[in-house]
Amino acid sequence: MKAGIVVFPGINRERDMAIALELASGHKPRMIWHKETDIAGLDLIVIPGGFSYGDYLRCGAMAAQSPVMAAVRAHAARGGHVLGVCNGFQILTETGLLPGALLRNAGLRFLSMDCHLRVERADTDYTRHYQAGQVFRAPLAHGDGNYFADDDTLDRLEGEGLVIFRYATPEGAITREANLNGSARNIAGIAAPNLRVLGLMPHPEDLVDPLMGGTDGKPLFDGLVAALAA
Repeated sequence: MKAGIVVFPGINRERDMAIALELASGHKPRMIWHKETDIAGLDLIVIPGGFSYGDYLRCGAMAAQSPVMAAVRAHAARGGHVLGVCNGFQILTETGLLPGALLRNAGLRFLSMDCHLRVERADTDYTRHYQAGQVFRAPLAHGDGNYFADDDTLDRLEGEGLVIFRYATPEGAITREANLNGSARNIAGIAAPNLRVLGLMPHPEDLVDPLMGGTDGKPLFDGLVAALAA
C-alpha cells in the first residue's frame, strides 16, 4: 500500500498518522505539502488532524481551497481511498467529498479525552478488521466536532449505510451521554457512497501500540493495508 499524508500549515497530527501507517504497512508514507498537485501512484491519501491555517474563517475552509485538494478530489473521483481524521474530516466536508458540516461542540468547549465508538458496519476497507457492533476506544481532541446535516441528508446516510461509526457507551449503547460533542444521531464517522472516502472525528491513530496505552485503533489501519495490498 502506497500512502500519502497531506500537510497544511497548522496541521499537527501528521507524525502520529505516519507512525500508524508505517506500523501497519511496514512502509513510510509520503508527506505531501499542500501546494503539491502530483499525487499519482498513491493508493491512500490521508488528511490528518490539527488546525489547518489556524482554523481561521471556519475549520477546514481555507485548506479546502489549497492546490492539493483538487488532486485529492480527482483521486477520489478515480475511486482512490481518502481518509480524513478530525480536521481532515472537516476539510472533506468543506470540499464536498462528504456531506454535512462540523459545528462547534454542543458545550462550546474544546474536548480532549477518550471516547468509545461503535462500528456500524464491518464490510468496508476501513472496518474489515472490526466486527459490526464492536466498540473500541479512541481519543478525541476538537472544538468543532459536532456533526450536522439536514434531516434528508441524515436519512440518506442512514438508509444507504454510510454511517460507519457512532459515539457509544463502552457497552455499545447509543446514548446522549456518550455523545460528547452533540453530533446528530451520535454520528462520529461517515463514508462516501463508494465507501472509499471516510471521515471521522476521533483519532484511531493515537491507539496503535501498547506504548500509546492501547491498540484499539490499529485494526483500522491493518484493514486498510489488507484491502489495498490485495
